This record gives sequence, C-alpha cells and structure tokens, in this order.
Amino acid sequence: MHKVLIANRGEIAVRVARACRDASLASVAVYSDQDLDALHVRAADEAYALDGATPAQTYLDIDKLIAVARRAGADAVHPGYGFLAENAAFARAVIEAGLTWIGPPPAAIEALGDKVRAREIAKRVGAPLAPGTDGPVSGPAEVREFASVYGLPIAIKAAFGGGGRGLKVAWTHEEIEELYESAVREATVAFGNGECFVERYLDRPRHVETQCLADSHGNVVVVSTRDCSLQRRHQKLVEEAPAPFLSDAQNKQLYEASKAILREAGYVGAGTCEFLVALDGTISFLEVNTRLQVEHPVSEEVSGLDLVREMFRIAEGGLLGYQDPPLRGHSIEFRINAEDPARNFLPAPGTITEWNPPSGPGVRLDAGYGAGQTVPQAFDSLIGKLIVTGATRAQALERSRRALAEFTIGGMPTVLPFHRAVVDDPAFAGDRLDVHTRWIETEFAAVLPPQSPAVTSDEPGRERLTVEVGGKRLEVVVPAVLSVSAAAASVPSSQERSRGSRGAARRSGGAAKRASGDSLVTPMQGTIVKVVAAEGQQVAAGETVVILEAMKMEQPLAAHKDGTVTGLAVEVGQTVSADTEICQIKD
Repeated sequence: MHKVLIANRGEIAVRVARACRDASLASVAVYSDQDLDALHVRAADEAYALDGATPAQTYLDIDKLIAVARRAGADAVHPGYGFLAENAAFARAVIEAGLTWIGPPPAAIEALGDKVRAREIAKRVGAPLAPGTDGPVSGPAEVREFASVYGLPIAIKAAFGGGGRGLKVAWTHEEIEELYESAVREATVAFGNGECFVERYLDRPRHVETQCLADSHGNVVVVSTRDCSLQRRHQKLVEEAPAPFLSDAQNKQLYEASKAILREAGYVGAGTCEFLVALDGTISFLEVNTRLQVEHPVSEEVSGLDLVREMFRIAEGGLLGYQDPPLRGHSIEFRINAEDPARNFLPAPGTITEWNPPSGPGVRLDAGYGAGQTVPQAFDSLIGKLIVTGATRAQALERSRRALAEFTIGGMPTVLPFHRAVVDDPAFAGDRLDVHTRWIETEFAAVLPPQSPAVTSDEPGRERLTVEVGGKRLEVVVPAVLSVSAAAASVPSSQERSRGSRGAARRSGGAAKRASGDSLVTPMQGTIVKVVAAEGQQVAAGETVVILEAMKMEQPLAAHKDGTVTGLAVEVGQTVSADTEICQIKD
C-alpha cells in the first residue's frame, strides 16, 4: 500500500490520516459541501469534493468514493466507522476496483454485520445468547407476536446497524408499532437498509465488549475488554478498558467466545464482539461490529498497540505475531458530543466559538473539529473524544476530573457537564460499578443547568474562481472575502445587504415565536421525518406532534400543553431551522 483513501469524515478520518503519516503512507480525504474546511480535509495529504450535502449524496455513495480513489491514484481504502464501514457491497466494490480493502472480507461482513446471522454463528460455537427472532421481522405484527411469547421488554434492532442507531426498546405493547417504524427510519438513513430483528431485552445489564484482531493466517487475539455501560438512547458516552469488576471466569468466557465467533466467521482485521452482562453475572452475546470502534483508543492505551496501523499491516497480509497482549493501567474515554444533557441530550449543531482542550499526564484528545468550525446537523453529534489513562482506575478517574475541568468549548451545548458530574458519582466512580445501559435515563440524579443555545450563524459565503497553474486550468472555491471582487468592493452589494436583512429577520422572528404561549417551535435544526398529529386534532401535553431527525437521531417534538393543533404547516422531508413554528396549540 502507498496511498489510502479515507472514506469517512470527522475525528476518525483525522485519526486514520495521522496513522497514514506515521506509517509513511499518503492519505486522501473526501468531503461533503459542509466539510470543505473540516479538520480531516486539512489532516490528509489530498482532499476531493463529493458534491453533496446529505450522507446519501456523499459518504454513502459508493460510486463517488470509488471514482475519487481512482482519480487520486489511491491503492487502498479505509472506511473508518459508520457510513459504509460495515457494508459488504462497498468492500466488494473496493476489491473489484483493484484496491486493498482495509477491513474484514465481504463474506465476514455479511455473516457478522447481519445481526441475525451473527446470532446463528454465536449459537454454533456455543456462545451465550438471549432469545431472538430467526431473521428480520416483516412488520409490527411480528414484533408483537414475539413479545407475546417471550415477554417485555424487547429490543427492535437494525439488522445491519451499529452505534445504537436503529435500536429501540419497547416496554409496552402499545408503543411497538411506533418504535418499529422509528427503528426502520433510523436504520435506513444511517446504513441504507431498514431491516430489523427483535430480541429479548435484558433489563439493567452492563455492556461489555472485546476488542479483537485477526489476521489472514487464522490467528485471533483479544486486545482488551471494555465496559461501555454509560449510554443514552443506546449510544455510548463513556467507555473504559479493561472492563472493571469482572471475575476471572467472566473474562475467560468473553475471550474464548469472541475468538470462537471470529474464527467461525473467517474474520480478518479489527472487530469488536459485544455482550451484555446481567445483574446475576450471566453473559449474553449481543453482536459483532465488523469495523474499528469509536472507543478503540482506550484499548490502544492499555495494550500499547496502534490498532489502525495493525489494520494496515493485516490488510497487506501480515502476521499478528503475538498472543493476547498483556495490559497495563486503565483508560477512560469521554465522547464529546454537541448535545445538551440538561435537555435530554438534545442535539445542538452550531459553530464552535471557543476551543480550549486539556493537556498534561495521561491525556489524549482525538478531535474532528476546532475553533471556528461548524458542527452540521446532517451528521452525528460527535465533536471529539477525550481519552484519559492512569496506572490504575482510581488514577485515571483523578486525571479525568482534572482534564474535564480544563476542557472548555464555546458556541454550543456539549456533554461536558455530564462527564464532570459522572466522574464524581459513586455509582460510576466507586469501588464497584453500579451503572447499567439505562442508568443515565433512569437513575442519574445530578442536576445539570441548561446551556446557552448553539450559535447558528449562516455558512460563510464562497466564490468559485478559475485559475491557471503551470499551464493547467483549475477551478478553485475560496471564501468570498478573499476573492478579488470582494476585496475591491468598498460597500456590501444589494444582494449581500438583502441576505443580511433576511438573516436578521429570521433571528428576530425566532425570538418572537419562542416567547409565544401557543406556539410549538423546533428546539434545533433538523428534518421532519413524521407528522404524527393532524390539523384540528386534540392533543394532551406530552403527546408527540412531529418527529424531527437531527444528527442522525430522531427527536419526538411533543405538545407543551393540552389543546387543539392549528396552523400545522410542515411536511415529511422538510428541513427546519431552530425556532421554526411547527403549529400552535390553542386552548
């Protein structure tokens, strides 16, 4: 391999670009319209536009990605995580284009990326399993039938998903239909496939996983265990390695089951086997993520391995050359998301006005943004990851408190206040781990004040220019303020004055609507994916009126009081900005 196309964005694209630099490999970034000035674009040696604004138009477009790889002369592709990282069709397209795929074989992705087939493999090798459907369900009726046999709660899960997207937990029969439809929508947007299956949901479990590596010569190692129990909306917020407070017998079962599953599937590359650990200590296989995980840095910190460079080496046919690595110390990762934990972790896309990261002993920061950059609503809310390592878990927690106190981000709400509270919570930081996958939503009791709304300034204007370099005609896009025409202008054009006036009107209008007692307004920018209520319908406070999708997660927007829905003026597929009036709720 000589040049790697990074088929992703954000912090993972930056991470892979840095690994390429360490390994003396050239790197190629790709970017959506919103990511023209992104950190990952500058971290790579070259960058190419994907000419689009949505995931489907950009990072999920296989033909565009392959075309860029050919144009750039790349001979390998690293998919990062999310988007097409677990898409067997993409892996095949890369291989058929004559490029090296830095990931597991397409057959292994199909076998393990399909959660139903993964359960079948786990069953064959004797891994522990909770009850589940034999295949994707056809609709809500089949989900209700499963629930009537095995009882509630149940998990409705995207068959080709991961990262908590397309995962809904039903606690009552009445909510099954709505949650099934929501899971299908989320899975379709995030992964391009809406198939879902169902399994019995274990209440109050810990989420424990194994980071694994497998080479093409049949060798499989477990790099470390991780605990990822601190989650909101079934998406992880805090992860640590190794998983604390497990018995030797539990560790042995996790290691042995993980290796057996990956060997049975013919796995090659980096992958993660995920399990639930019930209150009584029973372990149940959950799924295999056939890619690098967001939380991989904590396993790197305690093992001394660079997992991305190991992926490079394995993709070139190299031998692992070692057994399960001995572990040293303890590492904790805090996901820094653009969300307000005081408002049910409401996504808050916006522009970062201040960025003061921590440093010092044991501190690592993997970030995808910096000061002056905008976190768009079209993609997920992850800004970066703070990884803190110590000789012991106690020292890692001490250093975490210091690092989190140092970290300041301005311009938008972030989850930093939650992290600062949780490292002092006895349930998490005590001499035993009393948290579980729904602990944040059911038992976390710290009072966190709401943060200031995100800065929602318009995107900077740009101008397209034609230049000649070495006799070759090139088209470049520059900020409008740098163009010759903008520099020559002494006063704003009428068009610019008009744009400024419209912006001011939007801002003042939004403030007025927010003050109205009848208006139901959007708390953030997003896309309407479902209109639940109808014009003239009577609703009670708390009932869902519309469902908004932002940062790849669905957010129900509920009536703020009892009344009649009037002036309902939105439709499915419509993009709305923060403070847009959805309707009025009249007494």
